[in-house]
Amino acid sequence: MEKAMLGRFGICCTLLVVALQVCLASVMVKVTPEVEVIKGETAKLPCSYTTSAPASAVVQWLIVSSQMTLYYENIPLFSYDIFFCFAFLLAKCCTALMYMCFHHPQEVAGARKQIAFKSPQGFGVDPGTTMTDRLTMEDDLSLTISKVMVEDERIYICQVSAGTVGFSEDKTQVKVFFAPEKPTITGNNQAITVSSETDTSSEVGKCISRNAYPQPRIIWFKDATPLPEVKDQKEKTYMIPSVVKEASGLYTMTSTLFMQPVKADAKSVFHCTVEYSMPNNQIKQESSDKFNLSLLYSTETVFFKLKNQGPVKEGDDVLMECETDGNPQPEFEFYKEDTRLEGLKGTLKVKRVTRKDAGIYKCDALDFDAEDGVELMKTLSLNVHYLDPVSVTPEGPLLAAKGDTVELQCKTKSSDEYTLQWKKDSKELSQTGVLTLQSVTLADAGVYLCVGAVPSVPGLRKQANVTLTVTGAPEIAAPLNGFVDKEGGMVTLNCSALGHPAPQFTWKPSGKESVTVVGDKVISTVTLEASAAVLKDGVICEAYNKHGIDSKNFKVSIKSDPDKSSNPNAANRAEKQQGGSSAVVIAVVVCVLLLLLLVALLFFLSKKGKLSCGKKDKKDMASGEVKGGIVVEMKSSEKGNEEAGLLNKPHAEQ
Repeated sequence: MEKAMLGRFGICCTLLVVALQVCLASVMVKVTPEVEVIKGETAKLPCSYTTSAPASAVVQWLIVSSQMTLYYENIPLFSYDIFFCFAFLLAKCCTALMYMCFHHPQEVAGARKQIAFKSPQGFGVDPGTTMTDRLTMEDDLSLTISKVMVEDERIYICQVSAGTVGFSEDKTQVKVFFAPEKPTITGNNQAITVSSETDTSSEVGKCISRNAYPQPRIIWFKDATPLPEVKDQKEKTYMIPSVVKEASGLYTMTSTLFMQPVKADAKSVFHCTVEYSMPNNQIKQESSDKFNLSLLYSTETVFFKLKNQGPVKEGDDVLMECETDGNPQPEFEFYKEDTRLEGLKGTLKVKRVTRKDAGIYKCDALDFDAEDGVELMKTLSLNVHYLDPVSVTPEGPLLAAKGDTVELQCKTKSSDEYTLQWKKDSKELSQTGVLTLQSVTLADAGVYLCVGAVPSVPGLRKQANVTLTVTGAPEIAAPLNGFVDKEGGMVTLNCSALGHPAPQFTWKPSGKESVTVVGDKVISTVTLEASAAVLKDGVICEAYNKHGIDSKNFKVSIKSDPDKSSNPNAANRAEKQQGGSSAVVIAVVVCVLLLLLLVALLFFLSKKGKLSCGKKDKKDMASGEVKGGIVVEMKSSEKGNEEAGLLNKPHAEQ
């Protein structure tokens, strides 16, 4: 007992001495309490200190390899060693140390290991640790850890010793994070039987999240709703988690989901989400792919329906489908009344139905696992709409004389209310089955169509037609005049006539003719020369048959010049100017020719000496006679120049 008391006393005194040193220290160390870093990146641990007096200091970075926790309890309040402790700390830190000793367990450094240091003589990194090659101590006393690994998550102590001034330290907690891979999920490959008779849960799926740090959390979802995290295997829905710490220090989480599924779960979608922590208190999530369950369950309800959209009419292909709410689908048998029909995998197809196919159809689901009382046979009623062919009276073709009255009537039968319409050339003539044509003309000839339809059944319609021929003398349509560029050009004219029997044609004057038939019309085409008579009197077309004759006159004219027609005065002026210019040119040419002829004649006569005026003048000049007080003497060379001048003078001077 005494040894135990001495042991307690020694431990307490040691703690008191350490606490006293801390209380009296005048060195203050400051670090970042917590540093967060992602695996593989670089972490920087700052450290700084202040001293109450100038002193050389040694800075050490330490790691704590283990920790020891001491608990003090059942210590008598007034024992001898407690009294000694009070006496020892009477001057310094009594109150704080008493609280530490008697009320709280203290974390006492276990095995500390130096990993880096700095002293007045230098600084460096201690060898022999897994961190040696990745550590750097900076000038500002910070510790840098590169390529951080999971095992680097621990407490780092920055300790400063300043000799007689004292020493102090503070610690930094490094936390490492790493995001997991996308979770993989596998559903149960085996179909799960849904039964109310069993209370055993079946494995639904397995979710795996790989390579995360710190340990993540897996959450299961059904559709968009998270499932409660239940580990009690007595519950209908629960999860079995498992954790594996890899050699890298990362965690691989596996969660297996067990359920007692119900029928509604067949349409549900399942997936899992991994929830993990990242720096700055971030909580992130990564979701897996989705999967469905394959469930087996018996039939509770049978569904038998018609797949056709809208009313069914004769000629349609009918599709009937039978299915249950069970899985898998059972075999089915089809009947009409009591006659067995052949179907395929719950589908009954009837091609080109008629009114005889209408009636009651049955589907029998052969599910032998269904519970008693489940109705496995369903029926449906098929109604086939029909419209009989349209009949027309009197039957065609019909022949009527011009001016007669013609009455047409059509009839039909249908399963529903129907309409009858008479049409000709897409023009509606009557909304009933009766059409009366008063005093028919040649234009009334043609094909008349009676259309029967059932408005309540789209596409249900029938039709019949009758051809009416109206006899009578030909009637020529209004003529279209012809045009040519000039007299003598070729012109083509078309003469269109109605009539029965088909009319024949005569053109006056005649040309190259051809005849075509377009519907009820007969068209004669002629090509001829636009002579002066044609331009004046036109061309006459005559159409005739045994009932009479009709004729029309077709005018033929020359196309007008757009320029001349737009400014006739300018055209007249141009013609007059052109005509005047031509006359002036002709007159000038004639005058010049006459003048040249006259000069040539005079020259010839002078050479021959047959001009008396020439001799007389010469004699007069030789004799020296003066007429009018002027004497003129001409030399031979001057005569030649004068003659040449006469030839070259303009006709205006002559």
